Amino acid sequence: MTGFSKRKLGRTGLTVGPLGVAASYGAPAEAFEAAFEKGCNYFYLGSGRHRSGMRTAIRNLSRQGRRDNLVIAIQSYARFGFLMEWYLKRSLRLMGLEQAEIFILGWHNRPPAPGLVRRAQAMKAKGLCRFLAMSGHQRRLFPKMAADGVFDLFHVRYNPAHRGAENDIFPHLTGDDRPGIVSYTATRWGQLLNPKKMPPGDSVPASSDCYRFVLSNPAVDVCMCGPKNLEQMRAALKALELGPLDEADMERMQRIGDYVHSHTRRF
Repeated sequence: MTGFSKRKLGRTGLTVGPLGVAASYGAPAEAFEAAFEKGCNYFYLGSGRHRSGMRTAIRNLSRQGRRDNLVIAIQSYARFGFLMEWYLKRSLRLMGLEQAEIFILGWHNRPPAPGLVRRAQAMKAKGLCRFLAMSGHQRRLFPKMAADGVFDLFHVRYNPAHRGAENDIFPHLTGDDRPGIVSYTATRWGQLLNPKKMPPGDSVPASSDCYRFVLSNPAVDVCMCGPKNLEQMRAALKALELGPLDEADMERMQRIGDYVHSHTRRF
């Protein structure tokens, strides 16, 4: 079976590894550098507290002359333009960078305020970022925002327990000029890996099974993972070699996802 390979991130034209890595869960720099060596170059920094490992990895890779191969995405939940710009500038300064590839307006379940969008566009015009993105949980909002043409990519929730994007998002964002799609919560905050939440007769999937489920959908460009340590990073990286799920494993993951969704309340 063929593994997952690099691809283009929608209309941005950026070349990305299929597995993205998130900074907020405490993994050390060596975990992110190991992922980079396996082709994972989409580095996401949110507003969590445990970002020092990724910052160190980015500085190390930049000193090695590998900055051009990194795709750095920085997200802000700020609802005031001046705070949003301050946060991006501060994040860049802490990593010794002048520009991020992507700036994400985080967790918008309705259209962002016009003033916030204008400020983000001005930040892009200044060269603080190359592309703009938006994240949120209201699936039907994304096709509407795509029609405006402001955002170059979207961060959307998608996993075996939350498959609504297959109807509400993916069919509406197609073609060569479509926005890029980055998925998050592939393990549903770890619930898909919890032995206590499995349907009778099903074994607990590996984390790589969750990432393989997401990446088996051709609409997804990047699937995020959030390792806490080097061991978890290595476990996630197995998804790249194993490639798409076969029909039987896909049905199993859907079955587990349906059970988890019906027996838990979170989102």
